[in-house]
Amino acid sequence: MHHHGYLWTGPKQRFDDEALRRPPPPYPPPDGSHPELVRRHREVRAEFPLVDLPPLETAYWLVKPMKLIRGTWEEPKEAAAWIAERLAGYAPRFGSASDRDRARRTLRADSAAERLGCGGDVSYGCYLERPTFLSLAVVCCSPNRSMPELPCPAGSVRPPAPPSATPH
Repeated sequence: MHHHGYLWTGPKQRFDDEALRRPPPPYPPPDGSHPELVRRHREVRAEFPLVDLPPLETAYWLVKPMKLIRGTWEEPKEAAAWIAERLAGYAPRFGSASDRDRARRTLRADSAAERLGCGGDVSYGCYLERPTFLSLAVVCCSPNRSMPELPCPAGSVRPPAPPSATPH
């Protein structure tokens, strides 16, 4: 098992486009459906896997392009340290004083390490200067506990084993 990190910042209005943040239904609208519904289904079906918006269900980051991965770690503590570093870096821009609080950020990172260590995913979101939103996520991969059928977006991330030494 390993972990992938994702980071997104952008306008809150774009973040609120929930249709592009959830996977489309597996089947198209029934025959005779309103043309707008059919058009929207096609749009979401084509864009959901490609759009950089954070998915509503954290595990769905794994269907997004590999270029959106901001880091990969074998150890939960390393992934949690990445979260802590991102939170510290963005802290001066947080819209809420409680989000800027160092002790609260430390608790979030500690909680992330514990959750990741149990095979769970972690997702945090908060306002920056309005109307900007920050989304951080670390997703367990190979397999993901909530969606084990999702493949690793990076393929095999483990380096090949070193060749064994043979005496001459």
